[in-house]
Order: sequence, then structure tokens, then C-alpha cells
Amino acid sequence: MTRYVMIADLRRCVGCQTCTASCKETNGTPPGVQWRRVLDLEAGEYPDVSRVFVPTGCQHCDDPPCMEVCPSTATGKRKDGIVTIDYDICIGCGYCAISCPYEARYKVDHADFAYGGTAMASEQARFDPAKIGVATKCTFCVDRIDAGIKAGKVPGRDPEATPACVNSCISGALRFGDIEAPDSEIKRLIADNQWFRMHEDEGTGPGFYYIWDRGTL
Repeated sequence: MTRYVMIADLRRCVGCQTCTASCKETNGTPPGVQWRRVLDLEAGEYPDVSRVFVPTGCQHCDDPPCMEVCPSTATGKRKDGIVTIDYDICIGCGYCAISCPYEARYKVDHADFAYGGTAMASEQARFDPAKIGVATKCTFCVDRIDAGIKAGKVPGRDPEATPACVNSCISGALRFGDIEAPDSEIKRLIADNQWFRMHEDEGTGPGFYYIWDRGTL
């Protein structure tokens, strides 16, 4: 069975925020909403201190707590592991945002633009009223995945079927693919490297893996 996951190689991430910018450009998220964030952390003890950059966002969990608390069933999980939101039935209660250990959900109650109340042409073109007053989050660019697969492309290998943040990553730190596919690069990277998953003790089964070397964090 297909299970799409993302990998962030913390040895490669340079904290450039290109993934954050590409996500905003692709999804037209308003000011203050970042579906793909990069945490800037300090590791070690003085004088042996270093900076570590940690991309984060929706973890597309195996057992998503956001889905369990959703009273309208707007939050769902596809067979390929991608956690979705149906904006048509979301009531904007915010329970999902409270239950998410990754602070990955956002809700805006009115239209907001980069320069106040007037939208630029690019913002007008991408503005979606369906995203006002409801929960939103990273979707792994599910529309790109579905359209790419329909066109015979492979997610994680072909850019047309791969999340925008992965395509834009200048250092190759972000990777995406089907962890269940025998020839998957994602499967190989996880098998060959040391990794962890964020807040794994919560029992959520995150679909976001972090590769690191001991002593990085």
C-alpha cells in the first residue's frame, strides 16, 4: 500500500527558507500563515555551539489527533497517508489546531494581504474564499501529486508530481516519496541513515522523518 512521507536531512538544511517561500507562492497563504516553516535552533553548550535548521509543518500522521477531535469530519486521511481538510464542511471550531502537537494548523477569519486591505494582482489570482474561517495546513501539495500521477509521473521523482517545497530546496535536504515502494529513494535513505520523528512519543506516527548525525541536536 502506498504511504507518502517526507524527509528533512538536517545535515543539509541551510535555513534559507526557500521551501517556506515556495509554499506560500504555490498555495497563496496569507501573511502570518506558514504551512512550511523552518525552525532556527541552537544546539550544544558554549563554546561548542552550533545552529540547526529544522523544517516542519503538518506531519501527515498515521493516527492524526486532529482527525479524532474534528466534530464535522472535515479532517480525513487518504489511503496513501495524506491528511486532508474538506473546507466545505469545516466549521472553524479550532479543535484540530489545539490537538495538533506540531502547531501545523492555521485559521484566518478575514482576508488579509501583504499590503493591507488591497490585494496585489498575484494575490487576487490566488485568493480562495473557501479558506477563510476554516482550518488550513500543508497538504503535501496533494493537487500536484494527483495531477502528476494521472499524467504518469512518480511523486518524489518527477517534479510535476512532487511537493513545491521539495522541488525548491536548494540543498536537497527535503525529499518526498512512497516509503512502501521497493525501489523508493525515501525507503533507502531511511534504511541507511540515523533518523527520528518529531514528538513520536505522542503515538501519532508522523509521516515526516528527520535524518541527522548523533550530536547534531
